[in-house]
Amino acid sequence: MQAKALQQSYVASFVPVGSRSNGRLFLSPLPCPHPPRFWCSPIRSPSVTAPPSLRRDNAAPSMVSPVSSSPPGNPIELNDASDFDALVADGYLSVLGFGSLLSERSAKSTFPDLKNFRVAVLRGFRRVFAHVAPIFFERGIANEETAEVSSLSVEPCEGEFLIVTVFEIKREEVPAFIERENEFRFLAVFPEGMDGVPFSNPAVICARYSDEEYFRIRCKGNKDIFFQHYGRYNIHKIWRDDILPCRIYLRHCVLAAKNLGEEAYENFLDHTFISDRKTTIRNYLSSSGSGIMEEEPPESLRYRYGG
Repeated sequence: MQAKALQQSYVASFVPVGSRSNGRLFLSPLPCPHPPRFWCSPIRSPSVTAPPSLRRDNAAPSMVSPVSSSPPGNPIELNDASDFDALVADGYLSVLGFGSLLSERSAKSTFPDLKNFRVAVLRGFRRVFAHVAPIFFERGIANEETAEVSSLSVEPCEGEFLIVTVFEIKREEVPAFIERENEFRFLAVFPEGMDGVPFSNPAVICARYSDEEYFRIRCKGNKDIFFQHYGRYNIHKIWRDDILPCRIYLRHCVLAAKNLGEEAYENFLDHTFISDRKTTIRNYLSSSGSGIMEEEPPESLRYRYGG
C-alpha cells in the first residue's frame, strides 16, 4: 500500500466502518485503552510556533491552527515487519519522537544515520508514564523501592495534542527498531507540520500496549521469552497505573523538550501525565517530584540523558 492510499484509509477511518483486513494492515477504530474516566475533555489547542533553530528560513513563523485542518481519524496498527514495509518511501521510514527522541542528540545515538529531524504536531494523543522499562533496571537508574521505574508511551485521548519530532530512518534499521521497542503498540499516524498541513507520509509512533497482548503476541505465549525481556528484572506486570517516572529519564525528556523551544517545553509539561492520568508533569515537578531537575545523571549516562 502506498503512503497516499494509506493516508486516504486513515482519514476515511474517521467515518465509523466495520473492521476489515487487506492481508497487510488491519484497519479498525482504535478506542482509548482505558475506561471513559480516563478520557480527557476537549480542550482548545493554543497556537504553536516552530522554534527558530528548526525553522527552514528566516520567514515569519507559521502558526498551527487551534483546530486541526483534517479529522484525526483512527490510527492504523502495524502488526509485523511487512506492515512497516508498506510505510517505507524511497528506502526510509518516518519515526515520531515524543520522549527521549525529542532530543536530536539522543535520537542520533539510537539512529546514527537518521535524516530530516524536525518538529511536528500530533493531535488526539497524550503522553503517559505508565509502563515499566527494563532498560532502566539494566542501566541502574530505576528505583524499585519508590516505584520510580516508568518510561513514556502515548495513548489516544480526545482533544489532546502533542508537539513531537519526526525523522526518517533507513529501511535496514526497522527490524532493530521493532525489536528494541517490542513492548509497544506500533501505530501509523499522520502528524501535522507547524503550518497545520498534514504530512503526506505516515510516521510510526510507539503507543500503549497491554500485558495480555504483549505476552500473547510478542512473547508468543512463551514464559521464557517474557523472562528474558522482563522477568529477570523481577517485573511481572508491564503496564501499570501505580508507578512513577524514572527520575533521570524524566529530567532528560523535560530538557529535550526545552531545547526544542518554549512551545514544546510548555506542551510537555501540560500534556504529559504520570500513571494516574490526572497529574501533569508540571504539577508533579512542583510537588512530589520536586528536585528531579536538579539531579545529574551518572557519569556513564551523562551524554545520553543530558537532554
